[in-house]
Amino acid sequence: MMEKPQFYQILKDQKPDVLVFDIMQPWAVRVASSLNIPAIRYCNASAATCCYFGHLQLKPGVEFAFTALYLKDYEKEIERHIELEVVEEGERIMLLNSSRAIDAKYIDYLSEIGQSNILPTGVVIQDLEDAGDIEETELIKWIGKKEEHSTVYVSFGSECVLTKEEMEEVAYGLEVSNVHLIWVVRFPRGGQVVNLEEALPQGFLDRIGQRGRIVEGWAPQARILKHASIGAFVTHCGWNSTLESIEFGVPIIALPMNFCSDQPMNARSVVENGIAMEIARDGNGKLHKGYIAETIKEVILGEKIGDDLRRKVNSLGENVRLLREEQMDEVAEVIKQLCEKNQFKNA
Repeated sequence: MMEKPQFYQILKDQKPDVLVFDIMQPWAVRVASSLNIPAIRYCNASAATCCYFGHLQLKPGVEFAFTALYLKDYEKEIERHIELEVVEEGERIMLLNSSRAIDAKYIDYLSEIGQSNILPTGVVIQDLEDAGDIEETELIKWIGKKEEHSTVYVSFGSECVLTKEEMEEVAYGLEVSNVHLIWVVRFPRGGQVVNLEEALPQGFLDRIGQRGRIVEGWAPQARILKHASIGAFVTHCGWNSTLESIEFGVPIIALPMNFCSDQPMNARSVVENGIAMEIARDGNGKLHKGYIAETIKEVILGEKIGDDLRRKVNSLGENVRLLREEQMDEVAEVIKQLCEKNQFKNA
């Protein structure tokens, strides 16, 4: 087997009863098939995202029925470049890191167009650990002094680095919003060392003072989101961050940053679910501090809007938890049956 010879040798030596492979690694199923090992696809994305792009590829020219899912003009570049490899080998099963509570209709449609059994895994969030270092402990103590739902948490994921222009617009938007804030700022890995004060608008840290904390690099996101003082999460809408916000009942302020990714579609999905507001951009996709400040104030300070979003996200999170064990059991049973079938075949 010339494709991925090391992986081929591992499978040949270990002889697993079943292989679960990431859909971004379609070569893995071909290796498994060459050894008669059943293989199941796994996708760490929302059903909404898979549904939209799956429809583009599998139903070209056919109008997409779910009008809540769309790309804005400045986001459509991805449509010209995306090409999902259709995997014919392996089982007609795909595990999806989601829940029917979040996007049941998209799971059903994806099953239909992909002619596969789409199984949501039930969404499992990593257990929280006790605060470790002093800096983390101080941050949690600082949040604890703020009123319930009064603080906005801002983070754009581990891979997103803002341009200078984006950094300034976000900073001024947060400043003008006049709410308590925690903002996680990241710089390029291995790049030139940047002083935080120099990267932000002049005088920003002084003007924010004690109503905000700017954290460089990393923050204990799950612990922060779980805290009662957090009233909203300004996020790029990466899928893992989106799921954490749902788990901990925090309204989402959606601000997709990477247009050639799942972020825009995740943003539309959470808005459709009634648990988010999306920050507007101009016609060219540029950020503006006024839009940022206005949306934050509507969610944090606008009592009716904030309460409505919070009620819906708490309800959605509860429904996810209610379905979790049932969906995990279904996945386990399917894998068990495949293992038993393979063992019988090889007996």
